[in-house]
Amino acid sequence: MCLLFSAGAAFAESIVIKGSTTVLPIAQAALEAYMKAHPGVNVSLSGGGSGDGIKAMIDKSTDIATSSREIKAKEVELAKSKGVNPVAHAVAIDALTPIVHPKNRINGLTIDQLSQIYQGKIKNWKEVGGDDLQIVVVSRDSSSGTFESWGHLVLNNARVTPKAQLQASSGAVVQAVSKNRYAISYVGIGYLNKSVKPLTVNGVQASAKTALAGEYPIARPLYLYTNGHPTGEVSRFIKFVLSPAGQKIVARAGFVPVTGEVREKPSKKGKK
Repeated sequence: MCLLFSAGAAFAESIVIKGSTTVLPIAQAALEAYMKAHPGVNVSLSGGGSGDGIKAMIDKSTDIATSSREIKAKEVELAKSKGVNPVAHAVAIDALTPIVHPKNRINGLTIDQLSQIYQGKIKNWKEVGGDDLQIVVVSRDSSSGTFESWGHLVLNNARVTPKAQLQASSGAVVQAVSKNRYAISYVGIGYLNKSVKPLTVNGVQASAKTALAGEYPIARPLYLYTNGHPTGEVSRFIKFVLSPAGQKIVARAGFVPVTGEVREKPSKKGKK
């Protein structure tokens, strides 16, 4: 997915943004608002996955890499070998939410049950109190930061069953689960809609309140990464996303706004 935002100015400044499909709704809405206030800017925005965005930053083919996970040590090492200094800007918090078909009578699962389902050890819904139906495991693909976060926070880095159906975007995950009453998957909280049913995790409902309070067990920060501390238009855009107006956009996109205190706190979690 690639979106072009053009102000039509003859000598417009440009920003290239690539990466996470989870962060895409935030970036798109923020860009639309930002460009109304800054008409002399052209922006290219595309998804594809957190790994793709970070790779583009390392290759210096993007100004901002959007990511739903922290950069890995091996990526930092590669970046520095190419003269790139990754700097993280946490702009939102996400409650990673397991989803099922609305007709599934299961309302919640534990982390352990989710882990066993995704490893292929629990194969039938009746094993977790549901109907006698085979579980269809749907997962993001391995280039996704959401895949990485799920693997770290839920599977404790165990391998996902090879029978899992892999999807290239969060939107594709929602569509797959909405059409299959046997399916289970996971998405960022901003992607929830009435076509799927969110499950509680360890008895806790995913919400802004539970994520900020540290009660929801699969919460994670969402990032914008830059090569060094940003300057010019890139710096102004990131400051806008972190401003009160930008954080209202984060909330409208269905994610959890951050404050200065919260921004520092979750950025230390989930390091690999």
